[in-house]
Amino acid sequence: MGFMSFMGYPEILLAVACFLFLRLLSRNVGLPVNWPLVGMLPGLLLNIHSIHDLCTQVLERSGFTFEFKGPWFANMDMVSTSDPANVHYIMSTNFSNFPKGSRFKKIFDVFGDGIFNSDSDLWKTQRKTAHALINHQRFHRFFVKTTAVKLEKGLIPVLEHVSGLSLVVDLQDVFQRFTFDTTCMLVTGYDPGCLSIEFPDVPFAKALDDAEEALFFRHIVPESCWKLQRWLGIGEEKKLNRAWRTLDHFIANYIAKKREELSKTTTSMKEERDGADLLTSYMEEGEMGGSKSDKFLRDTILNFIVAGRDTTSTALTWFFWLISKHPVVEAKILKEVRAKESEKWRLFDTEELSGMVYLHGALCESLRLFPPVPFQHKVPLSPDILPSGHKVNPEKKILVSLFAMGRMEGIWGKDCLEFKPERWISERGGIRYEPSYKFFAFNAGPRTCIGKEVAFTQMKAVAAAMIYNYHVQLEEYHPVIPNISIILHMKHGMKVRVSKRSIQHSDE
Repeated sequence: MGFMSFMGYPEILLAVACFLFLRLLSRNVGLPVNWPLVGMLPGLLLNIHSIHDLCTQVLERSGFTFEFKGPWFANMDMVSTSDPANVHYIMSTNFSNFPKGSRFKKIFDVFGDGIFNSDSDLWKTQRKTAHALINHQRFHRFFVKTTAVKLEKGLIPVLEHVSGLSLVVDLQDVFQRFTFDTTCMLVTGYDPGCLSIEFPDVPFAKALDDAEEALFFRHIVPESCWKLQRWLGIGEEKKLNRAWRTLDHFIANYIAKKREELSKTTTSMKEERDGADLLTSYMEEGEMGGSKSDKFLRDTILNFIVAGRDTTSTALTWFFWLISKHPVVEAKILKEVRAKESEKWRLFDTEELSGMVYLHGALCESLRLFPPVPFQHKVPLSPDILPSGHKVNPEKKILVSLFAMGRMEGIWGKDCLEFKPERWISERGGIRYEPSYKFFAFNAGPRTCIGKEVAFTQMKAVAAAMIYNYHVQLEEYHPVIPNISIILHMKHGMKVRVSKRSIQHSDE
């Protein structure tokens, strides 16, 4: 079609002109433009590919808190914040006025009535029970054993395989397979066997990724839009519905298998058991006071698998990307790890891991810059005023940007964009404490993550074993950018080559 033919379509020309104009404005104006009728939504959609960087820039220029105006009558007005004072107020000081709420549950409906979505007495009961189970000695034994076995028989063989053949491997995929296997084992007692040199397809993991991307979509368009998509069975909602069915089918199979297994388990067999998975603990008599319905178990399993698989694998991925870009940090971690023992193919126990202060600081620093869950969503029960002076009400969402918070000079200093594990080391050589409303990666207040210590132990076990035995080198020119999702995955994965370290340690 020639230029003159194109000129016969004024509507198309106008649309292209508007697009180019908005693109120009989005690049040259520091804060989003509030347009008549459509509000700030055009600028958001035009920059959706770099939404986290845009949010950081806007919050930095607006003093940590910004009021976003959505399209008229779309109920999309929100307050975005990275202000620690606001976070402390929302998550602790006035916690009762900021529950997850019905709108949150509507957006995250795939998670059902699990601990992520629940409020009030239901949440208190679930948290109390989950806290007791995760901190129970028998779960701790099972966790330590499961992690060690999957490291030795899963991760190390895969790394040996790819290093021996000098293969390029997606380290993000490897970590997702590792955490998916370990989390399934810890939650259900069954190993799906995803981490192997065959790299089998993982329909459940693909379904989780699809669901998380669709849930992000629900945050950036009017509710009427995604509900219309759901009614028509198209777009992101079609993808979510397909993923939902896959998740339900997978979990239902595990619940059925566990019921059959427990029906054949005698009292003496229970007493001889060395630790127990969470599903067994929930289903056994007395653990949940009778709350053992398939619906409850389905929601609980899904919530735990999402928490264990996505957050830990994402944290490890960004951690190894950072240390591969900072060889001095890698060298310091290697020195600390090697100080424990000079044996080759070393895997480290929990006591040894607890003494690796610099490694712990490096993980904290990575979580500060790349939190696996980059934002949180809150809505007040009644009208309120945040410490920043911004008014909020039940019709106005609050988005807390964890990603932006780690990049605020006013919070972390002029070197906020630098990867410096030293900022976490105290004068006495231990880990420096930072309040949770400032270092928000594990939530804050009553909803502080109950699996924080489990996550740190597993991340340190993987990181120490890998850094001691292998060197990870990024593939040149491979693009590394965050995916558009509620989890901060790398959009194109993390392509690397893995090489074994020499026994003589000559690579120091």
